[in-house]
Amino acid sequence: MEAINYQKIANDIRKKILKMHFLSQESHIGSALSCADILTVLYFKILSIDPQNPLSENRDRFLLSKGHAASALYAVLSEKKFFDEKILDSFCQNGGKLPGHSTRNTIPGVEASAGSLGHGLPMATGIALAGKKDSKDYKIFVLISDGECDEGTTWESALFASHHKLDNLTVIIDYNKFQALGKTNEILNLEPLKEKWLAFGWQAIEINGHDFNEIEKALKAAPYQKGKPNVVIAHTIKGKGISFMENKLPWHYKSPNENEYKLANEELN
Repeated sequence: MEAINYQKIANDIRKKILKMHFLSQESHIGSALSCADILTVLYFKILSIDPQNPLSENRDRFLLSKGHAASALYAVLSEKKFFDEKILDSFCQNGGKLPGHSTRNTIPGVEASAGSLGHGLPMATGIALAGKKDSKDYKIFVLISDGECDEGTTWESALFASHHKLDNLTVIIDYNKFQALGKTNEILNLEPLKEKWLAFGWQAIEINGHDFNEIEKALKAAPYQKGKPNVVIAHTIKGKGISFMENKLPWHYKSPNENEYKLANEELN
């Protein structure tokens, strides 16, 4: 079997993200870029899904809880041929199909509507519990932001998943160390993050969220222990792939102008 060229796929996804944010002048490009490598491995190696049958009962489920990074999900779904990539140009445009936060029933492949942070994991735990009760063997993956770890619903869901032994559920934390208006651990310190999840009865591992081998190994190995839900704490870089956006807080809300778009494209090419 031919090896998957993760780097090329992720680079193409970043180009699509960049174009969407340039055309729309919509926020959150930094958040989308930080999770592009994770989504690349998920969709091109891990998830059991069929773009021709996106609602197959036995499909694996992926929920993007950090819904403001919708452009990353739309880009990877188009790369996976769930829909024509021309639709990407309608991102956040009047009359377009792609809202700024990922929304179910807009395009194939979006499992749940997102926006208010802290909602994705509760939905994922419900889907995981249903899968257990129906004796289904599909897996559920949910990507949450580090900022979402400030939300009470996140920890309520963590207790729920552990209590119900939902080992078919894997949480991936996009730990890029920034949220809205500052550094995550200055706004509300999360550390020691791994130990918190362990204390809630999960199996937890930490990885470099831009190392494709580490991402693949971590996601393929789940469940790590029978009867325990799984969390992958992925250390990432906000704005990854475009040097002048990396670890720069303004790119949570800022959009590229024409010159910045040109410079970023030159880097990605």
